[in-house]
Amino acid sequence: MRNGSERDTAAEAAARAGDGAASGSADADAAGGVHGAVPRDTVAAVVRQWQTVRPDIDTGPMEVIGRINRCAALLQQAEDAPLRRVGLTRPEFDLLGALRRTGHELTPGELARETFSSGAAVTKRLKQLQERDLVARRADTRDRRVSHVGLTDTGRDLVDSLLPDQLAYETVVLAGLDADGQGQLSALLRELLQQLEGRLGLSPGFRG
Repeated sequence: MRNGSERDTAAEAAARAGDGAASGSADADAAGGVHGAVPRDTVAAVVRQWQTVRPDIDTGPMEVIGRINRCAALLQQAEDAPLRRVGLTRPEFDLLGALRRTGHELTPGELARETFSSGAAVTKRLKQLQERDLVARRADTRDRRVSHVGLTDTGRDLVDSLLPDQLAYETVVLAGLDADGQGQLSALLRELLQQLEGRLGLSPGFRG
């Protein structure tokens, strides 16, 4: 948390940077701002606007969370292109991927936990995937109320063919960061994720 003087300094800097905002726009900030200045993004513009109208608040958390949310939204918009070509949604691919990476059948409840989804959502997606012969269900021999879900040969082949395309896309997305930058970003995100999972009582990492 910044102290008062640091907040005042940040607000003053934002005000100086924003003296010409009346004749500018958020688009100018996103494009890079004044020549020689630190490149700005859309979140920087939002933060500057808040610092202008509420110079008394600390916008530091917004600068982190806002960028994480913005990156996630942009990634979700673009990374589904390989999936759309074969008529899959990202949540459906996540279900198929969970079955592939664990290497064994899973119950709908286990799939819900693996993909951080609700039981109702998983049931709906499994129905659609089963209709496409990508997954198969079998009833538990001891409890008919329980079903086990596994990939069909078609489903396994589809996941294996799509995964390289997804990874190739992610490689292109991260190409602007060198290996050290990617490592630092991964470490910071891992630390944040561990803290969040701990607060929410979630098991860190994936099972299987």
